[in-house]
Amino acid sequence: MKLKKAYRVWQRNFTVYTKLYKSSIALNFVEPVLYLAALGLGLGAFVKEINGVPYINFIAPGIIASSSMFAAIYECTYGTYVRMTYQKTFDAILATPVNIDDLIAGELMWGATKSLIYGTTIIIVISLFGLVSSPMVILVIPALIISGLIFAEISVIFTAIVPGIDSFNYFYTLFMTPMFLFSGIFFPLDNLPPVVSKIAFFTPLYHLVNICRSFSQGQLIAVQWDILWIFVVVLMLAPYPFRLMRKRIVK
Repeated sequence: MKLKKAYRVWQRNFTVYTKLYKSSIALNFVEPVLYLAALGLGLGAFVKEINGVPYINFIAPGIIASSSMFAAIYECTYGTYVRMTYQKTFDAILATPVNIDDLIAGELMWGATKSLIYGTTIIIVISLFGLVSSPMVILVIPALIISGLIFAEISVIFTAIVPGIDSFNYFYTLFMTPMFLFSGIFFPLDNLPPVVSKIAFFTPLYHLVNICRSFSQGQLIAVQWDILWIFVVVLMLAPYPFRLMRKRIVK
């Protein structure tokens, strides 16, 4: 695999995105803002504080994490599948000197980039609304890239094994939705049954939420194990998108 060729795949996706970014970013921007307004202001009228933090300030960093997750996962499930199966973009790319590993690396890089774009957008929004108490929130950006790679890897793995586009419903319903709801975005997991916390520990969103919340509050040491976790997992998952997509494409 050559990084320069993988970059060309990334560049192709970025170029297409620049043609459509206004509608794309609007859709991905509105949903997290609605969550922030409906739950932060609506539910926040009844739940005043959590752990000494106003409820809307509590959930705002989690919205950074969830927005970046959805961006990478949507891109590397439906986006990758459509490019591979319907648009035949993969066939066109592989007719050039770019090989399968270069192609998949470019897809993963693009998924992480989308995660970075949307996560950073939410950082700016919640900062403008005064929902961040520390400038250290800027340190979340490297974590968005690494966790974005994890979400992209998981998504490409599922894309490689899914029998058809309709099967993504299982991925979103059985994997994404539970992870979104039980990652600590909207409430602490301490009062739930211990098994829920143990399962949540093995999900990347849980650790990204911890990182976003701690950095937005100016706490660095509290999340050292979360940072280590995402670094280890991104390396552990790295070989599988390449192996499985190679089997999918080369039949």
